[in-house]
Amino acid sequence: MSGKLTGRIASTPARLLHDEVLEPQFQYEVEYLLPAYIQIELAMLLEYVRMGLITRQDALEIAKALQAAERGTVAPDPGRNMSDISFALERHVESLLSRPVPRWHIDRSRNDVQACAQVMFGRSQWLETADELGQLIRSIHRLAVRYRSVPMPGYTHYQSAQIITPGFYLSSINGEFVQTMTRWMHIYDEMNQCPLGAGAMAGLELPWNRQRLSKLLGFRQPRMSALAAVASREWVLRIAGELSTFSVLVSRFTTDLIQWGSSEMNFLHLPDDLSGISSAMPQKRNFPILERIRGKSAHLSAFYMDMVLGQRNTAFTNLVETSKEAGTHLLALFQQTRTLLRLLKTVTDHLQFNEERMLSICKRDFFGGFTLANQLTLEQGIPYRTAQVIAGRYIAAALEHGVSPNPGDARLLQEACAEAGFYVPDTARLLASSFDVLASLYGKKSTGSTHPEEVQQMLAAQMEQAERLELERQEREAQLLAVEARRERLLKGLLFNKKGKGVGLGAV
Repeated sequence: MSGKLTGRIASTPARLLHDEVLEPQFQYEVEYLLPAYIQIELAMLLEYVRMGLITRQDALEIAKALQAAERGTVAPDPGRNMSDISFALERHVESLLSRPVPRWHIDRSRNDVQACAQVMFGRSQWLETADELGQLIRSIHRLAVRYRSVPMPGYTHYQSAQIITPGFYLSSINGEFVQTMTRWMHIYDEMNQCPLGAGAMAGLELPWNRQRLSKLLGFRQPRMSALAAVASREWVLRIAGELSTFSVLVSRFTTDLIQWGSSEMNFLHLPDDLSGISSAMPQKRNFPILERIRGKSAHLSAFYMDMVLGQRNTAFTNLVETSKEAGTHLLALFQQTRTLLRLLKTVTDHLQFNEERMLSICKRDFFGGFTLANQLTLEQGIPYRTAQVIAGRYIAAALEHGVSPNPGDARLLQEACAEAGFYVPDTARLLASSFDVLASLYGKKSTGSTHPEEVQQMLAAQMEQAERLELERQEREAQLLAVEARRERLLKGLLFNKKGKGVGLGAV
């Protein structure tokens, strides 16, 4: 009887179930969640000692056995442990004990242990992903600073519209990324609640100190409801949903880079080792890395939908469907996101803008039409909508006659004004000031504009916020590392002092 795990089922898992489901799940958890399971066991071991259920000598022996648990020593076995990692770890420890410890694992459930291990894994992955985002933010910042004063055509509705700078564009993108990082830190804090002590769904019968368990494992607090602790996997959806939203921004950013890198625009350059060729057309120089980034961004939304559908219409309780199947691709989601971030950072680290080409288009197109209409109203008192009509008629006439924006044709502007019933002197000066590239760039007065000084202020504010967020991320990472360090002390035999009081994993 002592070798059995249950009296309810007489046979072991079917071979098909083991090979197709249980063993792959087991190997995944051993590879990525085993350290969390061991930390959980050590924390609960301290509680057993505190409650007077396990002696110091037995606890030290259990701790030593847990120390020996690693990949290779904990293996799936349908007959011995039902190919379940919790059972396997339990069997592993029992096999190394000099005598049975009857009260070890009393008043326990796999449900809250599993939920706790998953959150511990998820939060570590989330911080690692946030680190990659922080590096991308710093890379884009450096690129934006470099090009904050370089004129560039800006587009609306895929038509050239106004003069901006690469720095202005990049500062706008980076501002979105900084906001993203802010949300990521908030999600981390929300998810960092400890399910341990919730039991199967209704709580436990012994006086477990859940606050202490929470601190021992690096959580900010216990999950309040025992049911929610084992039933909810909303943190998975929050992460996946946030990454899906993030992927949309990445795809839009990359779309602009792809267009700017086209042979027609020729706004940007990447080095040879980030470029590609055509096997049939030797004149071509492609940028497949940008296509890879945009293509990979689609996977993030696909993973999100997979996880949503995996949880949708399931009962709000502990279920294998939600706890395991719905999170099948969680690791892939994190890995794909980090690959995406590293690729994009590599692009921004090496990206160069073709300043001459961008300036030539700024001089070629009639970007000063907006300024001309404003000046006609401010200086000549022409009603603004009429001024807009005059500016539009002038530009149409200039294009028809092959006139360049600067110096323009003062006569054509006078004719457009006269047609609207206005006499405007010194139209040559109006045209020169309205269609001057640098004047257009530096003429913006509103905050958040493309004016290089405004861009500089935006970049400074963004970097200040990004550095603050990076410190927050590092603090959370340090908290987890401190827990790991305390775990190492425990595994080295420092679980208890001479009085039998817990010192391993931190006294709380």
